Amino acid sequence: MTNEQKGIRTAYFSVIGNTLLAIIKGLAGFFGNSFALIADAIESTTDIFSSTLVLLGLKYAKRPPDKNHPYGHGKIEPLITFLVVGFLISSALLIAYQSIENIRTPHKSPEAWTLIILGLIILWKEISYRIVVKKGREIQSTSLRADAWHHRSDAITSVTAFIGITIALVFGDGYETADDWAALAASGFILYNSYKIFRPALGEVMDENHHDGMIDEVRRIALTVNGIVDTEKCFIRKAGTKYHIDLHAVVDGNISVTKGHELSHQLKDALIEKLPNLGQVLIHIEPEK
Repeated sequence: MTNEQKGIRTAYFSVIGNTLLAIIKGLAGFFGNSFALIADAIESTTDIFSSTLVLLGLKYAKRPPDKNHPYGHGKIEPLITFLVVGFLISSALLIAYQSIENIRTPHKSPEAWTLIILGLIILWKEISYRIVVKKGREIQSTSLRADAWHHRSDAITSVTAFIGITIALVFGDGYETADDWAALAASGFILYNSYKIFRPALGEVMDENHHDGMIDEVRRIALTVNGIVDTEKCFIRKAGTKYHIDLHAVVDGNISVTKGHELSHQLKDALIEKLPNLGQVLIHIEPEK
């Protein structure tokens, strides 16, 4: 199974899971008189759309290079991540606004049974986070890792809701708004995570160098090719799940152009064989000084 196929399967998992959780949280929040749970449901609803965007982005990114996109379509991934961050920020602001409104409006305490629902949700969202983030790291997908943080932020908002409802139930009169304060605190955490998700995606769009380990591996592989004396410049750019490499390889300056051309192809083949996530590999031959 290719990295792209793994990513698409994981995105389907997120979409289905978020849909079920949004329904469960919404019903539990409405009948259990808990805005913290309703806030959770709102976030899970935005998660459905963001996970769907991730799914569509992964499907688009797997398209092969064409005339207009010679390096493939992988750059759609960080762009999708920006949209996911937009959903996160929107849901955080909506939750914060509604929390403040509820704090200013007297209401009944949440029902005790909502704590059981929250406990199960926290467990499920943490499991979902671990599954999705593992796949995101495995295939080096920024959009999947952003989707994983949706699951983690959802788990955290559920934890704060659990604490808020517990306080409201234990202390009784005068503490009915504890779960609203919990929802407000959760919105701040979501905003913080939005930045943490946004920053790596921006780095990918700007072709920032965060690949020193991979550069060392490329240089090591290059020296295993008979005829490659050394390496000079090595630049790596990430696009989706693929890495594009520009490498200057040093060879004996007395060999023919034909031999240098053959060595460049041997080096390219060796890199693609040992580093399966590579996209375009450009080898520039330099004469030994």
